[in-house]
Amino acid sequence: MGLPFPHVLGWMTILVEIVGGLAILASALVPLASLPMAVALAVAIVTVHLPYGFSSIKLQAVTANGASFGQPGYETDLLYLAGLATLVLGGAGLFRSMVG
Repeated sequence: MGLPFPHVLGWMTILVEIVGGLAILASALVPLASLPMAVALAVAIVTVHLPYGFSSIKLQAVTANGASFGQPGYETDLLYLAGLATLVLGGAGLFRSMVG
């Protein structure tokens, strides 16, 4: 893919997704956790999913062994970005108000 320091970037992506996901789940620091998660999604769109188009489901064939799918597009990543934006703009929701 041509990214610099792939080993470091791979581990950073894993940490962002795990820590950010737990923060979102706990409704803690949602705006702060959403920023690195949005950056990771944007990088994934540009470097991985963009060449495969918009659709997240690429049905290639249906055989006796079942369905065969191709590489997913960037539709799902855009949905996740919209979800993060909704949490940032709308707040963490009822659970956060009950806890805090």
